[in-house]
Amino acid sequence: MNLLALVTYLLVMSITPGPNNLVLASSGVNFGFSRTLPSLLGMTLGLSLQIGLLTVGLGSLMSLMASLQLYLAVAGCGYLLWLAWSMARAGKAKGGEAGVRPMGFWGGILFNWLNPKVWLMGFNLVMVFLPAHMNPWHAAALFVLITFFTSLPCIAVWAGSGVAIRRFLDSPPRLRAFNWTMAALLALTAVWLLAQMMPADSLSALTA
Repeated sequence: MNLLALVTYLLVMSITPGPNNLVLASSGVNFGFSRTLPSLLGMTLGLSLQIGLLTVGLGSLMSLMASLQLYLAVAGCGYLLWLAWSMARAGKAKGGEAGVRPMGFWGGILFNWLNPKVWLMGFNLVMVFLPAHMNPWHAAALFVLITFFTSLPCIAVWAGSGVAIRRFLDSPPRLRAFNWTMAALLALTAVWLLAQMMPADSLSALTA
């Protein structure tokens, strides 16, 4: 196993823009770092456990996931669109007023299972880096540890960046503009991910 290549892959995939990072940046702006920390830890642990489970069960999951790929993509992207709408509405209240709350620890864990980017990342990681000679359970434990400690500082950067610009967004108009921008980016990301996961023959039929 090429550990350097694996860590590099995780660094790139974890720190680049995606649904998780957009949500954390928005939460950092609206609720601060301490209230964002539970969802940050939940997302990191959820990602690590998801990759571990994929490592153990990849052989049996591949055929099942191939048949369910489109349905999972639609469900996941639909959830991201709903989340984008919630982010846009967050500008109407600050600091958790009017029933607006940050995503919690368990919400962070479950969020990954409806995030198409995480599925693609996990499948690619296991298919590329899983050694043929290694016991799947040993590989899963190793992948979980490496994924957790590599991705945690990467996504923390996004939550921290939200906190850093929070003072600039102290005025309600700026905060609303930020939330609508982040919501639009998340919605566009959802649509793009759905297009990426659509079967090639479906896209050909739509463009024909």
